[in-house]
Amino acid sequence: MAAEDPRFEESPRFGGGGDTSGAPTARRIVLGAQLRRLREAADISRADAGYYIRGSDSKISRMELGRVGFKERDVADLLSMYGVNDENERSVFLDMVRKSNERGWWHRYSGTMPNWFQDFVGLEESASLIQSHEQQFVPGLMQTEDYARAVVSHGRPELLDQEGERRVALRLQRQKVLTRPGAPRLWVVVDESVLHRPIGGHRVLREQVEHLLDLTRQPNVTLQILPYNQSGYAAEGAFSILRFAEPTLPDIVYIEHLSGALYLDRVEELEVYGRVIDRLAVDAETPDRSRQLLSKFRQDI
Repeated sequence: MAAEDPRFEESPRFGGGGDTSGAPTARRIVLGAQLRRLREAADISRADAGYYIRGSDSKISRMELGRVGFKERDVADLLSMYGVNDENERSVFLDMVRKSNERGWWHRYSGTMPNWFQDFVGLEESASLIQSHEQQFVPGLMQTEDYARAVVSHGRPELLDQEGERRVALRLQRQKVLTRPGAPRLWVVVDESVLHRPIGGHRVLREQVEHLLDLTRQPNVTLQILPYNQSGYAAEGAFSILRFAEPTLPDIVYIEHLSGALYLDRVEELEVYGRVIDRLAVDAETPDRSRQLLSKFRQDI
């Protein structure tokens, strides 16, 4: 994880003193959650808070969910309304505003990816554990460049345009999260059919399998293969669960579809997907057995 803000740890209102990622998406969510707690502690409605900063209750709701950027003036006014008058404490919040508005490295790809995916990349940068289930492709964080190019181009890499190449570059840049200091743990359950699907041709698939074997030698990467006879029982589609060391950040289930994505964070939803990923881990081959299968697949391709 990125280095914490020491002033953030010093403030008693932030509680827990857990790690806070430097990723602006995570900081925005943390800041919004803390503002919500301050408002509720002061027994002030969203409508009244919105009126106080020349906005509406829906604006306060979006701020508290971390779905919009913050203005220092708005946060300063809200802190005054909520009774936060200590200058040191206020400076912690206002510093968080500035940091939450910083641009992440992925901003330079903003014209290449949709807004709903930018949020995912920001949260991915902040996660301490990423759990994924894939049924059709090798997960993006584990793809080779040629495999990614085949996926992005829908099987026609020779026709890939400049925008497509930028999407490939973005995918490769995202993968650096696995090798940085304080890298998250990646735990993936991949359907066996993925390893038999010759995305990009046999050479590309063979290199991809070799890359998976290399990745599983990293201490923070776990790969399990779900055999055909267990496929389709526990889950109907691909999904990811992002878990965070910072206690203010809720776990998030991410489900991508053709025109967007769903972000689920309700307790009952997280419980469902938590049970599903646990069952997948039980139904799938063990990590050691999965490595043996990968070695066999590599020889047979």
